[in-house]
Amino acid sequence: MGPVWGVVVAGGSGSRFGQRKQFLSLGDRPVAAWSVTACRSVCDGVVVVVPEGADIPELGADRVVTGGASRSASVRCGLAAVPAGASVVVVHDAARPLARPGLFRAVLQALEDPDVAGAICAVPVADTLKEVDDARVVRATVPRDGLVAVQTPQAFRREVLEQAHAGAGDATDDAGLVEHLGATVVVVEGDHDNIKITTPADLSYAAHLFGA
Repeated sequence: MGPVWGVVVAGGSGSRFGQRKQFLSLGDRPVAAWSVTACRSVCDGVVVVVPEGADIPELGADRVVTGGASRSASVRCGLAAVPAGASVVVVHDAARPLARPGLFRAVLQALEDPDVAGAICAVPVADTLKEVDDARVVRATVPRDGLVAVQTPQAFRREVLEQAHAGAGDATDDAGLVEHLGATVVVVEGDHDNIKITTPADLSYAAHLFGA
């Protein structure tokens, strides 16, 4: 498959959390440092993307670069720092420090199929979904059959990911840009404990899971 590099996206402002949660402590190190360590389970090197002007703790990455104004822009900054010889890029959110090595192995294994351009991990949607209008009035119940909640890590063939980002588009995840190309993206089983830290309650829950 060739060299594999990881891009850990830690460039967020933490507006919903109230501060940059990716640099807060979880156990004995910052949240983002756990995500870098998780990437190392399969990656030959890791780039971490950080906010401009932030006071950055030691995260254990091989390269540290400044991100952009959006998540997709930050991924592009990280992708530009990946060595030319890398053939696969794994993108992982810094705010998912509990991702287990098995998830990384699973998305890489999916790329052994030459017809697959990208692989993402996801879990089935368990809750009932409602579509609401601006006044919060329910418009419809959305069938959840075939729906999944997407997580990171996500692994891509490097040339496809670069092509997907060439148009400088924005999406909530990199798979969305790759899908726009018409390339094949497959889903592997995710992990319900692989939570994304968005609020202080999430950090407390992560600490609980981390200590369990």
